[in-house]
Parts: sequence; C-alpha cells; structure tokens
Amino acid sequence: MFINRNFIDAGTYDAIVIGSGISGGWAAMELCKKGMKTLLLERGRDVRHIVDYPTANLHPWDFKFGMNNTNIDKESDPVQSNAYSPASKHFYIRDQDQPYIQDKPFNWFRGNQVGGRSLTWGRQCYRLSDLDFEANVKEGVAVDWPVRYKDIAPWYSYVESHIGVSGQKENLKQLPDGEFLSPMELNCIEKHLAQSIKKNDQNRLLTIARVANLTRGWDNRGPCQNRNLCERGCPFGGYFSSNSSTIPAAMATGNLTLRPHSIVTDILYDEQKQKAKGVRIIDALTNEVLEFSSKIIFVNASTIATASILLNSTSNRFPNGFGNDSEQVGHNLMDHHSSAGASGAHDGYSDLYYKGRRPCGFLIPRFRNLSGSENHNFSRGYNIQGHGEREEWGDKSGHLTGIGKDFKAQLTTPGAWTVWMAGWGECLPYYENTVSLDKSIKDKWGQPIIKIDFSFKTNENDMMDDIKNTSVQMLENAGFKNVNGFNYNKPGGSTIHEMGTARMGKDAKTSVLNGYNQMHDVRNVFITDGSFMTSSACQNPSLTYMAFTARACEYAYQQLKKGDL
Repeated sequence: MFINRNFIDAGTYDAIVIGSGISGGWAAMELCKKGMKTLLLERGRDVRHIVDYPTANLHPWDFKFGMNNTNIDKESDPVQSNAYSPASKHFYIRDQDQPYIQDKPFNWFRGNQVGGRSLTWGRQCYRLSDLDFEANVKEGVAVDWPVRYKDIAPWYSYVESHIGVSGQKENLKQLPDGEFLSPMELNCIEKHLAQSIKKNDQNRLLTIARVANLTRGWDNRGPCQNRNLCERGCPFGGYFSSNSSTIPAAMATGNLTLRPHSIVTDILYDEQKQKAKGVRIIDALTNEVLEFSSKIIFVNASTIATASILLNSTSNRFPNGFGNDSEQVGHNLMDHHSSAGASGAHDGYSDLYYKGRRPCGFLIPRFRNLSGSENHNFSRGYNIQGHGEREEWGDKSGHLTGIGKDFKAQLTTPGAWTVWMAGWGECLPYYENTVSLDKSIKDKWGQPIIKIDFSFKTNENDMMDDIKNTSVQMLENAGFKNVNGFNYNKPGGSTIHEMGTARMGKDAKTSVLNGYNQMHDVRNVFITDGSFMTSSACQNPSLTYMAFTARACEYAYQQLKKGDL
C-alpha cells in the first residue's frame, strides 16, 4: 500500500512532522494533500499495516504462557508490562532501553513505532463542549482557552467523517453529537442498568460508547469483526490508526517521505529570520547526526516527548527551551484519573447471552457540576465507562471446587451477569506538575533523561470518592448484589491521556501557543499533540487532538500561501 518508504539523509522540505501517532499521522496527511513535500520523522521502528501485525490472528494457546506476562517481563519492563500483554508487547518500548525519572510514581506508556499509540489506543471519541472550553475562565483556573466549541465543531465533523465513529446521538449539551455510523448495541444487563439510571435520575444517561470502530465498511477499511483484539493491530482496518488510514493517504499523494529510527534532539532556530529552520536528529541505528530543513514544523511527538524536545532545543534566543518565553513549557501536565468505580452481579436475565466480543463498553456522560447550583466538594466532572458481561470459566475458577464432568459443567456454564464501571475524571492544570530534563544523566544516545513530577491533588481525590460512592449507588439501585466500590489508586499516566506542557492561550506571556496551535514566539512551529491542551475536560482526548491538527494544518497552509510564515 505504501508507495515509497525510503528516505534521504539531507534535503529541504516544505514541512517536517515529528511523530507519526494519531496527531502526527493527521498532520502528515493534511499537509501532503495540500501539495506540501513533507518529511515524517518517527523515533521508533517501521510498522506496515497488516504486514507487521504478527499476533493479529493468533489464539491464546499459541502463546507460550497464554495471555500472561512473565516475571521477566515484569522485572524488565516494570512500567510497560502494566499495559501490554504477550499479544501486544511488540508495540511498546523496553523500559531498560529508554529510562525516565519518576519524582513520584508515574506510568509513561510508550509505543515508539510508525503509528505510535494509534495502534493500541482505546478508540473512544468524544467532543469537548463549551462547558469544557469555558471552565478555566469561569473558575479562575490557569488561563482561558483561546477557542470555543463553534470554532472546533466543523473540524470535529471533518475528522469523524474520515475516521468513522460509531455512536448514538443523545442531544446532550455537555457531550455534543457527531457524525456517527450506526451504533453498537448494549446487551441486556446494560439496558437494564440504563433503564434504572434514567428512572432514578433524569439528568443521567447510559449510552453505548462512541468509538472509532467501524460498524460498516468505511474509506476502504473494515468493518469491525467484533474480535476485540484491537491492541494487536487490525488486519481488517476495523478501527482507525495512522497505519491503516492517514499515513497510506499521505503516501498516496507522492509527497511524503517517512523516516523511522529518527530521534529528534533539537529544533533549529534561525536568529536572523527569527524562525525555525529545521531539526536535528540522531539515527537510532547508526548514531549518525543529521539535519533537515523546512518551511514549517509540526511537533507531534506526544506530550512528554514534545516537552523534552522543546526544553532540549536551546539557543541564544531561547536559553530555557524553544519558544519558552512564557516559562510554561513542561508545566501543567495532566492525565485523567480512572481508578475509582464499582462492580456487582445481577441474578436476572439468566436465559440471555450475547454474540461476539464487542470492542467497546457503555458510557454515562458527565452529570456533575453542569450548572452553578450544584454543591459538591470538587470542581469539574467525570464520565463513567464500563461494560456488562456474564461470568466465564476464568471468573469462576477461583471459587469453584470439584473434579471431572460435573466440575467442567460448572466451569463452562455461563455465570451471573456482572457490570464493572469506573469514572474517567478531569485533572486540573497545575503548574507544579512538570516535565523537565536531568542533564546530568544521559540515555544511550547521549540525550538528557526526562524527569516527570506529577500527582493528583485534593480536587481529583475528592472526585474519586464521589465516583466510587455514586457508582455503588447506581448499581444497588438497579438491583445488583455483592456490589464492591473500589479505588485502585493508580498513579498518574495510567489512563494514557497525558496532556498539557505547551498550552494554548490568548496571551503570549502565559501560554506557549495561540488558538491555531501556532507558537507565539516562533510562528512557523505548530504543536498539535496533547501538549496544547489548556485543560483536560473528562472526555477521551484523541478526537480533539485530530480536530485541532486538521484545523492547524489548514491555517498553516493558508499562512504560507500569504507569505506570512
């Protein structure tokens, strides 16, 4: 499918894109479609759609240890092994090769390869609303977003129409509807819970998740086969990834040069022209240092890596990091918390089952702090995500005893219906949650080690308490038994929604980017990965990254045409 994956080691391009994940793939496609010769730099290895999904069609018994990580995995990859399985390990880095400093526990999950974490993302696609864009200014928190929903709404539609999002329209102000393919279907226990929730509180709603899994063929991809093996890479193109969609589209223009194994160390600044002139890289295989030049640069390395590149790009003009006159680069790191919730079992519907392995669960959109009349001990809000299913043999094996035919019958007979659900909650932007560089310690390529200092604070912890208690209440109201409220107390990074560190804002003195993801201090550099987020909302953020990326690419292209860059 890819028409040219070779690269040249010198040259000038119209555009350079750093990072090939969800936002980088979009930037590459948009710029290439506009006729711009674009160099796409990826830190990790090449991954080709279909060809490089080695576990996609394997059965559990094809793995030596089943679907269990080994003790060696856990010792060698103490962070990454919390996210991967034997079926997806090849899509994650090795911790010992790329260490980082955790001032407090922080799980930084990384997929350094062509496609990045678009190969392993959860595919949940939710729009932000003005409830989110206006929250900071209304509450006097951090800085105001320089955009509102009306600015981004058409770009959400543009992106949804390309990637294919299945979902149900619900006409909620706090969760705007989108351009949806037909939704997946709730099973009977989820419908039962939905009815109970609606009966007990008209302001709450349970709906099917909105996901970039295709319920019909779309853009020469899919449909989803309901295998729920998405983390392995989908040979059917049943979900959106850079590898199955945007990168092939960019390649098809003839304008893309893809260079894997390219570790970007610096963005290069031209003191006379007061512009970025290119980037410096280290070839990860040969350690050769190379430089490439371009008219514009899109930085999409992912939030933490992007901050590290900016901080490492020092010059006479920017001694404290590239484009960092505001001193905000590396600050305001955020991640959603998803530790608290509840589970329970239900005695009913024992004559009903379900077909296939649906690759998504349900969603209860945000219902807290939607108006100024509520009285909670925390600001902002959360959504609840979960799923209902019947107990299978693995669920029952720990508490059943016996031997022979009768024991096998007990194990293979479906058990009770259960529901597990947890809250995905907003994290406020705290200046003291940071990404920095420890220049006294170097990695294997001679680059300074990244240091992360992050913690959830009182607002997030109080929100988790409400999530736990409210989830228990909803299940008990619906007649569930053995209801167990929980808080896993997972460290930051565990939801894999890291964002912030180069926020957008109206004032160059207090923000890094303007409302078009353009650097205040260097007009030909754009950042459209999660770094730009001014606040985190509670929605899964990838759809927002893609929408802002497409919008920024159009803006950059028009500015170039005018000669303003």
